[in-house]
Amino acid sequence: MAIRRKMVATLLIADDEKNILSGLRLAFEDEGYTVITASDGNEAWAKLQKSIVDLVITDLRMPGMDGYELLRRISASYPTLPVIVLTGHGTIETAVETMRDGAVDFFTKPVDIDKLLLVVRKSITASDLREQNRKLSEELARLRKENVSAKIIGRSEKVMQMMRLIEQVADTRATVLITGESGTGKELVADALVALSSRSDKPFVKVHAAALSPSLLEDELFGHEKGAFTGAVSAKKGRFELADGGTIFLDEIGEIDAATQVKLLRVLQEREFERVGGEKPVSVDVRVICATNRNLEEEVRKGAFREDLYYRLNVVHIEVPPLRERKEDIDLLVTSFLETFNKEDKRKIEGFTPAARKALLSYSWPGNIRELKNAIESAVVLSRGKYIDRDDLPQQVRDSGSGARIAFDLPITLDEAEKRLILETISYAKGNKTRAAELLGIGRKTITRKMHDLEIGDEEGD
Repeated sequence: MAIRRKMVATLLIADDEKNILSGLRLAFEDEGYTVITASDGNEAWAKLQKSIVDLVITDLRMPGMDGYELLRRISASYPTLPVIVLTGHGTIETAVETMRDGAVDFFTKPVDIDKLLLVVRKSITASDLREQNRKLSEELARLRKENVSAKIIGRSEKVMQMMRLIEQVADTRATVLITGESGTGKELVADALVALSSRSDKPFVKVHAAALSPSLLEDELFGHEKGAFTGAVSAKKGRFELADGGTIFLDEIGEIDAATQVKLLRVLQEREFERVGGEKPVSVDVRVICATNRNLEEEVRKGAFREDLYYRLNVVHIEVPPLRERKEDIDLLVTSFLETFNKEDKRKIEGFTPAARKALLSYSWPGNIRELKNAIESAVVLSRGKYIDRDDLPQQVRDSGSGARIAFDLPITLDEAEKRLILETISYAKGNKTRAAELLGIGRKTITRKMHDLEIGDEEGD
């Protein structure tokens, strides 16, 4: 048997009492489900092998194979398939045993059909969420194997174009300028360029220019001779010397001062420099990769960045797209982050609810992947359920995924509130009662019955 997500869910109901079997079949068909029936466990098991089923409802006491054995077989062979157990002889011990064997819920006959419908709906939703999360995990694993860098996650066209460019220029000596907004993952691009180059086993030195003052940056990059300044008690190699034969990554290159720009230009042109306080040229073989979130062309026009240096740095230009332009990658990114934080925080969260995914996709992510990662870490820590819901997300994210709101003036009766909710939902669905029923999580016939009971005018609508 295969399990798949479908627009119409299929239920398998097993019970040896014909009237109960018939009643349940009619009740669920009225709610839009496809129903397969079986009169005992053997027949149910046989039909399960041949059909695509989303949920099983089984009686416990049946001739031949009983419900206990059917439940154990399903749990062993199809562990993600939800099973609900019915019995006419319910005890606490029986309920505990069936839940231990894998049942999602336990009902005593006569069954409260409304409660059973609710449990079925929730169980299928949870099953769909598990299946969706499983497929995303499989796709993530496949992309990690296929992509040129396992750390760059994405299937969007912009990301795939970027990956192809990385692969094309990685094993060259060409200087690369990586641009993009803060938090987009520019350093991951630099990592990929090095990993795919013939210098991957050589030194890879990273310098974050914005974190250092001009004097410290020059000393950090080029080193100094003994006695070059107070406290220089011995000679020191700079980052360029340490990277000799390999690669240097200059992050936030737009922050460097004019004097350091001159020395950097010389390194790029002549592959040599002098240490601070030194006179002897030091020759190096270093591939230079730079990154910035600034518009260097604009900085050149303002006179804040040397034009000749800009052209030396911009031999190959790789633009990292902002997250708002690659939202089709969000599902994979949050799946990856969830795996990471589940492991780090020893949690077992299985995925995200539809409401949470809607909020994640609706938000503009000005902080890009860094902000997304922080939001998922926060949600993993704060979530109390198996799935991260919209309310577990940071305030600014969950507000982006909220839909239309209904305000009630208290006091109000339950019937009045339900009537208002149904009317507003039908209006939101533009008069489509089938769509309104889906939004409310009930069947078309249920919303029609409630409209009749609440004396709501049955206007024309699909």
